[in-house]
Amino acid sequence: MTNLQDRITTSFQAQGLMTTLGAELALVSEGEVHIALPFSERLSQQHGYMHAGAITSILDSACGYAALTKAPPGCEVVTAEFKINLLRPALGDRFLAIGRVQNAGRSLTVCTGEVRAFSGAAAPKVVALMQATIATIRP
Repeated sequence: MTNLQDRITTSFQAQGLMTTLGAELALVSEGEVHIALPFSERLSQQHGYMHAGAITSILDSACGYAALTKAPPGCEVVTAEFKINLLRPALGDRFLAIGRVQNAGRSLTVCTGEVRAFSGAAAPKVVALMQATIATIRP
């Protein structure tokens, strides 16, 4: 593992919510992080779709961790704001949140992200889009 991978993995494993959801890191690279989440009835809403709260949570974390890959050593990040568009019902066997850094500044990083739903062999469908502003916390 690289220092970048170690940094993100250590922080991710400290998140109780990601553990509760059953989410896993799928990819860590500079400026981009993927988080995978299998469908679970325990995370569904009343119509059987994956709950928007679960979808939003994995996408917020993917954007935040993408920002952390660009933050200086010793710094942390927190979400300052985000806008999410839920494009269609989150139907699928598994979901992949992809967070990407668009611009990393000294104190704020702007990220975009999407969640893709996978069902069997069918092509994945984008179910959510996000734009997030992540604040860098300096020691």
